[in-house]
Amino acid sequence: MQSLIGCCGWAGAQAQYFSQFSVIEIQSTFYDPPAAKVAARWRALAPPDFEFCLKAWQLITHPCSSPTYRRLRGFLSPERRQMCGFFQDTGEVWEAWKRTLEIAETVRASVILFQCPASFKATPGNIENLSRFFQKIGPQPFRLAWEPRGPWPCQVVRDLCAEHKLIHCVDPLTDRSQYGDAVYWRLHGKGSYSYHYTEEDLAQLQRLLYKAQAEDPAYILFNNVAMKSDAERFMGLLGCRR
Repeated sequence: MQSLIGCCGWAGAQAQYFSQFSVIEIQSTFYDPPAAKVAARWRALAPPDFEFCLKAWQLITHPCSSPTYRRLRGFLSPERRQMCGFFQDTGEVWEAWKRTLEIAETVRASVILFQCPASFKATPGNIENLSRFFQKIGPQPFRLAWEPRGPWPCQVVRDLCAEHKLIHCVDPLTDRSQYGDAVYWRLHGKGSYSYHYTEEDLAQLQRLLYKAQAEDPAYILFNNVAMKSDAERFMGLLGCRR
């Protein structure tokens, strides 16, 4: 299995990142997508085989009550804010998808991640919204991954991912992926973002990777305060090179 190891965010200067890692998960697209020319510059500066993954804009997945909305640069009226998030079938959500899609196409993304808040629970309404959204966008030239963070029943997750061809994204040290033609793991830190992974943690991660029943590739993205050094250490453990 090909293992692509990197960070959720640049973790330093872009030029240095490109020389050290083969993949990144872009975070700015979640908070407020950059201009297409910025994404075009990323693609132009990256090595030809470098892979971009990105988080879908929060207006698709998160309600306006999310504290992450503080990082929106543009103004949204209270009325429009209520039309955002939870995959609602609204003009605001579809515009957010168009913006996300524009960046994904510009960087020739490998994966778009839809990360949901814990408040997005497995209710009939939320399941209906999610299903309608992915039915409408249809097949894409890149993989789609879904990270539910609430207490979703495994069978429900498995069925939704199978129906819509989604990779179930998890932190493998706390959860097990239910479906996917590839591995997409996000390492959030044990208990908190400030956690530094131990040698024992990385050895466990290596064992889980070898047991993963999925086709290539395996995207392994660290998302903790020490993500750069932890990703480098894990690459060393696997014998991976840029």
